[in-house]
Amino acid sequence: MDKANERLKVTEEEAEIVSRLTIHPHRVGVDSSFYEDFALRGIRVDRVEPGLVSCTFKVPPRLTDKNGNLANGAIANLIDEVGGAVVHVEGLPMNVSVDMSISFVSTAKLNDELEITSRVLGQRGGYSGTIVLMRNKATGEVIAEGRHSLFGRQHSKM
Repeated sequence: MDKANERLKVTEEEAEIVSRLTIHPHRVGVDSSFYEDFALRGIRVDRVEPGLVSCTFKVPPRLTDKNGNLANGAIANLIDEVGGAVVHVEGLPMNVSVDMSISFVSTAKLNDELEITSRVLGQRGGYSGTIVLMRNKATGEVIAEGRHSLFGRQHSKM
């Protein structure tokens, strides 16, 4: 525990930098949040079809671990976001992730360009299943594969 506390200590200079940050309240649907700006900045949507979303993402320094690899948490977040985007219906709230299973197959390095593709596996009522494949765009190597279950409101039939 002492080792963990030691690593989490903040220097005076770091504390000063953080104290100067200005983070405004987030207005849903109007502004991007700090989270969206940090985690998703740089993602490019290349293709959208019914049941399919394909994106490109270049691995930025802010999302790498101490070894220079895309952090596992960032991979999970991207799978969650792109998996949710493929079933999102404009005008309805975002669906809620119910379950996610991720196979971490390989690593992505800083500045690697990734292709992230999400497909709908099926839908029944408000429940949806998606599969998300993340691969290195240059080599075709699979970085991760995620299966994602979501629940949300349905379109009104009236």
